[in-house]
Amino acid sequence: MTSTASENPRNRADALPKSWNPGDVEAELYERWVAAGYFGADANSDKPPYSIVLPPPNVTGSLHMGHALDHTLMDTLTRRKRMQGYEVLWLPGMDHAGIATQTIVEKQLAVDGKTKEDFGRELFIDKVWDWKRESGGQIQGQMRRLGDGVDWSRDRFTMDDGLSRAVQTIFKRLYDAGLIYRAERLVNWSPVLKTGISDLEVDYKDVEGELVSLRYGSLDDNEPHVIVATTRVETMLGDTAVAVHPDDARYKDLIGTTLYHPITGRQIPVVADDYVDPEFGSGAVKITPAHDPNDFELGLRHGLPMPTIMDESGKIAGTGTEFDGMDRFEARVKIRERLQAEGRVVGRKFPYVHSVGHSERSGEPIEPRLSMQWWVKVEPLAKAAGDAVRNGDTVIHPTSQEPRWFAWVDNMHDWCISRQLWWGHRIPIWYGPEGEIVCVGPDEQAPEGYVQDPDVLDTWFSSGLWPFSTMGWPDATPELAKFYPTSVLVTGYDILFFWVARMMMFGTFVADDPAITAGKPAGQRQVPFRDVFLHGLIRDEFGRKMSKSKGNGIDPLDWIDEYGADATRFTLARGALPGGDLSVGTSHVQASRNFITKLFNATKFALMNGAVLGEISDRGALTDADRWILDRLDAVRAEVDAAFDRYEFGKACEALYHFAWDELCDWYLELAKVQFAESEQRAESTRVVLGTVLDSVLRLLHPVIPFVTESLWLALTGGESIVIAPWPQASGVAADDTAARRITDAQRLITEIRRFRSDQGLTDKQKVAATLVGIDTADLTGLSAEIASLARLTEPGADFSATASVEVRLSATTVTVELDTSGAVDLDAERRRLEKDLAAAQKELAGTTAKLGNEAFLAKAPDEVVAKIRARKEVAESEVARIGTRLEEIARMGKDK
Repeated sequence: MTSTASENPRNRADALPKSWNPGDVEAELYERWVAAGYFGADANSDKPPYSIVLPPPNVTGSLHMGHALDHTLMDTLTRRKRMQGYEVLWLPGMDHAGIATQTIVEKQLAVDGKTKEDFGRELFIDKVWDWKRESGGQIQGQMRRLGDGVDWSRDRFTMDDGLSRAVQTIFKRLYDAGLIYRAERLVNWSPVLKTGISDLEVDYKDVEGELVSLRYGSLDDNEPHVIVATTRVETMLGDTAVAVHPDDARYKDLIGTTLYHPITGRQIPVVADDYVDPEFGSGAVKITPAHDPNDFELGLRHGLPMPTIMDESGKIAGTGTEFDGMDRFEARVKIRERLQAEGRVVGRKFPYVHSVGHSERSGEPIEPRLSMQWWVKVEPLAKAAGDAVRNGDTVIHPTSQEPRWFAWVDNMHDWCISRQLWWGHRIPIWYGPEGEIVCVGPDEQAPEGYVQDPDVLDTWFSSGLWPFSTMGWPDATPELAKFYPTSVLVTGYDILFFWVARMMMFGTFVADDPAITAGKPAGQRQVPFRDVFLHGLIRDEFGRKMSKSKGNGIDPLDWIDEYGADATRFTLARGALPGGDLSVGTSHVQASRNFITKLFNATKFALMNGAVLGEISDRGALTDADRWILDRLDAVRAEVDAAFDRYEFGKACEALYHFAWDELCDWYLELAKVQFAESEQRAESTRVVLGTVLDSVLRLLHPVIPFVTESLWLALTGGESIVIAPWPQASGVAADDTAARRITDAQRLITEIRRFRSDQGLTDKQKVAATLVGIDTADLTGLSAEIASLARLTEPGADFSATASVEVRLSATTVTVELDTSGAVDLDAERRRLEKDLAAAQKELAGTTAKLGNEAFLAKAPDEVVAKIRARKEVAESEVARIGTRLEEIARMGKDK
């Protein structure tokens, strides 16, 4: 057995601080990694590729727990693959966040009483770029604090020239293919932002409103009329029909007729449609096609007029009534009051709690509003995205999420891609003086006299190109040839249908593009990513969703400040399983901090005792403890590899946690202390085994807790960096089952002796003379010294007289530990313990005796059940006798005292 360490490990131990204080070392370590170029990706490398593109955080954003989880998992994957010999690209970047960014800059202007219109479009955009350069990208500094091993040289922004060119290119291709069109349809409208917003930017909240029942038609009960209920009285100004179910007998005679509208005075038709639920309310509903999604679809089916009754700011407009100019909420009250005065309000529930969509950015209730917008025809794109998963080109982890994926992409509605903003990718459509329309590509110019569409594209449009636009598409680049398709997308299941679906639609649309297929095997389908790993949401330690209103949100930077990045990362990774939500709280991160402290102290202790790296040439010369810990390392390494390959981060972390803490620290280090004292030859081999195991454990843990493992590994090995150290491999040595059995038996024996000592109130300093009867039969003679040391036993003297005994059942035999506890044992405590055990044994004896005395039971019970009960009775009788004898001994000892 030879050591390969050139420097005295005790000196390297002294180089470590007295205790682990992450704030003293993390920033310096990270900047050293970046400066060394460890995270850079070489597109010309011969290594196999592994690539991840970072889901681009908003340029306005800051690190939250969802980000911290995402980034921890991606960093874990990429660090491990780098150690496994892959050429790794983890590509960072940010999203321009159209609405959020424009809102911030407009608020800054408002402080000086200015609006964007005061500056005009071009100057306002300049101001947004100024803000981006000065204040945007705060999250990048926070990513460094977390330890993200991204290739900063490839940092991308969705408004960069290259990405803007990609946006313009795919827009034109989709337009030319007939997949982008302009139409007047219903959108989520923000009256504050004065733009349509995506479904993802709508938060649904339960609010207290009112449900008002109104009478349409005649006020005479003998004349045609219906009762309808609504929570939005103001929308009645845009009613163009009343709908009933075609099979509802109550309204059969009204279908095809008209009813008097109580505000406008128009006659509106009564239409029959299966959409109406005859069991709900009165079975009749008012139809406002321009301000309700369901009403819009019904209006299309029946060819109804669709008047818009509100302007861009949510004020009533164009109705020709006295309510024009009122805010929608003021109009709601005024219209109800007028109808009450006319006797048309026949019922009112207040408060009435119902769900209302609110703008995520500006906070006000959104208004479904008919608007002229640009749309993507998604049917063929969504089908291709669905087929990519059906065909196995992309695999969703866990597979339990596949039904949700198919339910979404198979039923997707056309996508509104235009936004009424100034900050963003301008829609590349130009209008001629005679109404001509031309779509302009990135290398084209609009005809003279043409005017560009004022709208910009939905942010999700540009981020949908992210996997390939960031690598230089539409040009054929070395990055696309090497790293595309990407290996895996890591994201929460909550945005599966928004961002992931859009990337899959665009990625499959350009799958046959020569820039994408260049250098790829013929016939291989090109998709944005081979795997999609969907993790759950982060909840508090009580399982509640984190939110500002509940006050239960956690800022990951607070955790990093107090406990360190490693503890924060380990807490998140340990709770991450495919598709499942994870609950975290202070107790969890404190446990992670304690684990890291344990690892630090154990490594420092090992170095102080001379742990080194070396070659283990002859396992046969090792002790049982040495062979056992090496075999356990092999098993845990295989378990960790399998878990990481299945994206089961939590299982990998659990395996490493329990191996490092329970087996390495709590058992092997204690056994090693005995071996260090036996002989120099034994101590030398133990130091090499300990160094070998620690080296592998640190490397296995490094992807999750990079900072402490780097510091400890450098001290242990004197190497360059654990970041570029090879991933641990299997030893190739068959496991020693005999050593495993002996160590397991020794652990059980030591544990039972320790339990007895604890019951007696003995301290660790109090050693007790003992003999181990049956240790030869148990084949544990070779571990006698270790057992005695860890159980705090001494050799019996000539006057040894056992005052207590503990029987421990091992794998093949029972060992009886006879101890002389005179002068050491608290007799009263021992008596109380035995009386408790006696009561339990007597209860078991009474129960088994009663069953065996029950003739009805014996007649019905199977023979094997009766046999088990007889065996239990015999054990109970033996225990009663044994404990009774022991209690008599204690009574005599008490008298002798």
